[in-house]
Amino acid sequence: MYDLIIVGGGPAGLTAGIYAVRFGLNTIILEKSEISGQIALADMVENYPGFPAISGLELMEKYKSHAQEIGVETKITEVLSIRDEGKKKIVSTDSGEFESKAVIIATGANPKHLNVPGEKEFISKGVSYCAICDGPFFKNKTVVVVGGGNSAIADALLLSKIAKKVYLIHRRDKLRAVKILQDRAFKATNIEFILNACILEIIGNTEGIRRVEKIVVKDLKSGELQELATDGVFIYIGIHPNTEIIDVEKNEEGFIRTDRFLETSKKGIYAVGDCRDTPLWQLVAAVRDGALATTAVNDYIEKFKKETT
Repeated sequence: MYDLIIVGGGPAGLTAGIYAVRFGLNTIILEKSEISGQIALADMVENYPGFPAISGLELMEKYKSHAQEIGVETKITEVLSIRDEGKKKIVSTDSGEFESKAVIIATGANPKHLNVPGEKEFISKGVSYCAICDGPFFKNKTVVVVGGGNSAIADALLLSKIAKKVYLIHRRDKLRAVKILQDRAFKATNIEFILNACILEIIGNTEGIRRVEKIVVKDLKSGELQELATDGVFIYIGIHPNTEIIDVEKNEEGFIRTDRFLETSKKGIYAVGDCRDTPLWQLVAAVRDGALATTAVNDYIEKFKKETT
């Protein structure tokens, strides 16, 4: 039996693993892929202390290297469920079951979909949720970015360096991104803002080579519809937590509720990073979560040992 199982190998999970090794806890990180964490998809990270400018992938590699060097055990496997059996936790995976005294859930979140006609049909055929992944395919073409937060504006700026034209569509009259990103976007000569609007449909060629050709946009003030020619649609309207594997208290959107020590509604099970109900979805917050939760786990394990001796 492990002292601690960490589910998820992003920044929060790896930080938890690093702290667990330092506490002397017998720990394993279970992760379903070699490259994990949404930050790995970021073209450039500019707000992480100590690194004025570093790519998300490079930063993730540094996390992984640090964890490996100090002996954090990891296994690539998909977690299917987590069962609480009191002082024993059972983590079921596609490669068998693992037992531990405590669990930290660091499963992160995935992008939300618009759920409009054509979106599902054209995923990877013009519809994308990651500019750094798919942006190079749209060199000197026209693209649309949907959203008004930090991710939307940052990736619109990235795409403005690749594409000929970038339309940014946001359903409100103001952007939500931080001012420094807004200022950069407003200065970009090939970014055009379409505010108070939403996409009703994504249309494209379905015969032969499947590809996006245009979108239907609705003006939310006038109700007027227009078609806008585009080669690609990049969607950034929020995230959905990966929390289906565990039955604990969650908010209405599925994010896990925790106490001040990041423990869930079940003793010995903790949640960190983007999968939990938090006011700040940022890299520094995820790292802080990993450190705090593992400190709480260490205290929990110490009590566990006293009660069983």
